[in-house]
Amino acid sequence: TCVGLRNLLQGLSFSVKCYSKHNHLQTVCLYSKIKHQKCHILDCSGGTCTHWTVPPGSIVPWRFFSCKEGTKIPSKRKQNTSITTSQHLYKDLLKSEQENWNDISSGYKAMTKSIKEKLEELHKKYMFNSGSPRIRFGENVYFEENGCIFLSKADDVDEGNVDILFNTEDLGFSDAFIQRIRISTDQRYMAISLKSDNSEEATCVILKLGNFPAVEKVIPSVFSFEWATNDVLCYTSQKNLKCQNVFMTTFTNQKHTELVYTEPDARFFVDIYCTKDRRFLTINSNSKTTSEVWLIDCRHPFKLPALVQARTKGLIYHIEHRNDELYILTTYGEPAEYKLMKAPVASSGMENWQLVYALEKKTKLVDLEMFSDHCIMFLKNAGHLYLNVISFVSHSVQSIKLPAWACEFELESHPEHTTSTCYFQLTSPVHPPKRFAYSFKENNLIEQAVQEVPIITNCHTTRLLAKSKDETSVPITVFHNMNSKELRRKPLLVHVYGAYGIDLNMSFKEEKLMLIEEGWILAYCHVRGGGELGLSWHKDGCQQNKLKGLHDLKACITLLHELGFSQPKYTALAAASAGGVLAGALCNTDPELIRAMVLQAPFVDVLNTMMKTHLPLTIEEQEEWGNPLADEKCMRYIKSYCPYQNIKTQCYPSVFITAYENDQRIPLAGVLRYVQKLRKAALDHASKTSKKGNWIPNIILDIQASGSHCDSSWEDSLNE
Repeated sequence: TCVGLRNLLQGLSFSVKCYSKHNHLQTVCLYSKIKHQKCHILDCSGGTCTHWTVPPGSIVPWRFFSCKEGTKIPSKRKQNTSITTSQHLYKDLLKSEQENWNDISSGYKAMTKSIKEKLEELHKKYMFNSGSPRIRFGENVYFEENGCIFLSKADDVDEGNVDILFNTEDLGFSDAFIQRIRISTDQRYMAISLKSDNSEEATCVILKLGNFPAVEKVIPSVFSFEWATNDVLCYTSQKNLKCQNVFMTTFTNQKHTELVYTEPDARFFVDIYCTKDRRFLTINSNSKTTSEVWLIDCRHPFKLPALVQARTKGLIYHIEHRNDELYILTTYGEPAEYKLMKAPVASSGMENWQLVYALEKKTKLVDLEMFSDHCIMFLKNAGHLYLNVISFVSHSVQSIKLPAWACEFELESHPEHTTSTCYFQLTSPVHPPKRFAYSFKENNLIEQAVQEVPIITNCHTTRLLAKSKDETSVPITVFHNMNSKELRRKPLLVHVYGAYGIDLNMSFKEEKLMLIEEGWILAYCHVRGGGELGLSWHKDGCQQNKLKGLHDLKACITLLHELGFSQPKYTALAAASAGGVLAGALCNTDPELIRAMVLQAPFVDVLNTMMKTHLPLTIEEQEEWGNPLADEKCMRYIKSYCPYQNIKTQCYPSVFITAYENDQRIPLAGVLRYVQKLRKAALDHASKTSKKGNWIPNIILDIQASGSHCDSSWEDSLNE
């Protein structure tokens, strides 16, 4: 995953690439196929790239708990016996579910084969030539493909004249994908993070470039890293899903490594970011709601870091630098949405912050890129995407509305802040990445001519607003085939997330386009708790406001049906990770609205998980869900919507759940308990209401032995 300004913007302490390409605003470099069979996103910018990290501020639809339960050493023999019994029951239950899945899945082989063939064809058609992210350094271009890193001259990159610098398989990392790249300013060294599907922790490999590139050093368990100078690397170490230490290591004749910062508060997650002009490294310590930034002067990297502004509860800020001034992206002042402010480096306290630009109400800042004379803001407003270009020369702001079909930005890497062009890609769930450029010289947007990628012309995009229980307008984005007749009789797939201030993942997915081509309707419900309408949208759907997200979801599905987009018996609901909270809650309160539900690594046992403080992320998660151990009112509130706690004897939709045996963020035990209880409730209802034609739902659990909550290869997502 990665780290960068975009990740920071999500307001999460730590996020990871999950079922999406960006990690969180700390990430994102853009669509890259690390192997053309793998769809990982490569973080190669000064920002990041992973779908998702979702990190300081994510990736990406994801829950952050570890599943390593039972790590506390019991003090009594009786407890030891209890834990042993529990472990046996857990293993028996796991084995039973795996056998059940093997029996059930065999009946879908023909359908699976047909769908796989269609998806592989679409992947080859739309993504094979989509290209990898490129890092431009003067005349040199670096890019990653198929687990290798290549170097080419800018004029030769499309001609195939390239040198190979690094190959994961040759160095014994055949199971790993390249996650992030950082190149020293003089291009003598390259730092590369490698990560496997089965681990949250990455390995950093430092490569000495030249005629014969060679591995200089390997650092295990690294999260973020940046070059402070040509031969000094700064990095954070990751342990048990936490990053709290920052180290500096040198590659001079006298090599040494030293600790330069430690974060004592377990609620805070630390990462490193390099300002665009490479003047400072920033040590960013973030909780879900509060930030603190320290500056490392790249001219004197071993001087003590300087504090920008001491942490103040509820104040989030991130730092860029230009012409001896700090540009501060912050929630300081009213309203508590992001604003761009500035202050002198020498007097950086918030009493000296001056407003440069404030966002309009209900506008989401997706990303920000600083250049020598300009700043580009990537914005969302009412479902539409915009560029706001701030000129520091003319002191003007130009706003550009992007194509109506676009739902996501993918910012490309621009290591040189003096560049005259900003490159990015636009995409949607059913539109493959399309490359654009904004020219500062021409003050205009240029659509780049790309390889012969077919244009999607038969898909209609509609944006709706549903009235929630409290009259709040909730955005919905709908896609359907223009040639479809009688939409009321077409199947509908509804998507929801609604947590951590993270937007629904609306990047291109082959399976979404396949569904459109086969007549499906796709709907994305941007409910409260997510970040689609800014920080206040998230705040209005977390802790004691979680039920608002549930009310929003019900209102969205109800409106879709009222407007003739399908009907309950043809409607399915899809959610991943923390999205499972709202999806599972709706399944309990309004099961008649949907016929099926598909959950991936779902968080469905909120109360029990939040009661277990030995899990590594429980403390920091309290800012999202509350603290039921310290607040009885909070406990009752969580219990009122928690999917597991509210299962009852009634008619449920069919449910398909994918879970991961080694998932460190969603406790598998909670998913197993949920499935067992749900099955029993559905069967009890069927036995009590044995009417003619009574329908018993399928409740299926697929437990993957490999893979993890955060990263999914192309093959794994294809199998799913």
